[in-house]
Amino acid sequence: MRWQGERESSNVEDRRGMSSGRAGLGLGTIVIALIAAWLFGVDPRMIMGVLEGVDTVSGSSTQQRGPAPAPTDETGRFVSVVLASTEDVWSQIFVQAGKTYDPPKLVLYSDRIGTACGLGAAASGPFYCPGDQRLYLDLGFFQLMRDRLGAPGDFAQAYVIAHEVGHHVQNLLGTMDQMQRARQRVSAQQYNALSVRLELQADCYAGVWANHSQQARNWLEKGDIEEGMNAASAVGDDRLQRQSQGVVIPDTFTHGSSAQRMRWFRTGLESGRASQCDTFSARTP
Repeated sequence: MRWQGERESSNVEDRRGMSSGRAGLGLGTIVIALIAAWLFGVDPRMIMGVLEGVDTVSGSSTQQRGPAPAPTDETGRFVSVVLASTEDVWSQIFVQAGKTYDPPKLVLYSDRIGTACGLGAAASGPFYCPGDQRLYLDLGFFQLMRDRLGAPGDFAQAYVIAHEVGHHVQNLLGTMDQMQRARQRVSAQQYNALSVRLELQADCYAGVWANHSQQARNWLEKGDIEEGMNAASAVGDDRLQRQSQGVVIPDTFTHGSSAQRMRWFRTGLESGRASQCDTFSARTP
C-alpha cells in the first residue's frame, strides 16, 4: 500500500505503556488463547483469566481516560492512515443513505487495558467495544499474523482494522442491539451461527471499504488484494481448528470458515455496496 503522505486520523489514542496489568503475554500464549477460543466459541479473554464481566456484544462498565497522544512511530501512523480512510469512506456511504457517520476511536495499547466492556487483553486480538465505541489493538497482533498465522503484509493489517470498523458500522446501524436481543432467546449453538453471520458481515464491510478507498486513493499495489484474502483465510475457524487439533467442528464456529470469510470479503470488495453485505438474509452464510 502506498499509504505514506495520506491523511492521518485524529481519533487514534496511543496508550501503549499506559496499559494496566502484569507482564506482557508471549506470542505462544496468545496463539493458544486465540485458537482455544475459536474452538470452543468463547471470548479468548475468558481463557486468559483476565476477563472481568466482559460482554462482547454490549458492555456496561466505564473507565475514565485522560488525554492520550497520537502515535508517532511508523506502524502507529499506518494505523492512523487506515482509520482515516475508513472515516472518509463510511462518512460518504452514510451521507448517501441519509445518515450521519460517527467515527470510532482506535486505542493502541499493550498487554491489558480497561474498556467499557471490561478488561481487555492482547490475547483477545483486536476487538471492538460497543459500550464505548472504541477499537482496541495491540500491535503485537500484526507480528502474530506474520509469524504464526502466515498472513504478512500491510494490506492484511488494514483488513483487520477495516473488519473491526465494520463492527462499529454494525453498532451504528443497530445490528449489535439485535444480536444482544437474540442472545436472550436462542441456544448457544444458534447464537454461534448468528455470530458467524455477524463476523462475515464485518468482513464484507471491510471489502466495501477496500473498494471505495482504492477508488479514492489508488493506493493498492500488486499483491495487496492477495494479502487481504490470505488474512481472511488465515483466521477462518476451520483452518484454526485443523491446525490446532486436526479436526473441524462446524457447530463451534463463531467467525466463519476460511472460504466464507474470503467470499464475503470479496463480495464487499467487488460490489463496493454495503447493501450486498446482508449475511443474515443469505440462505447460507
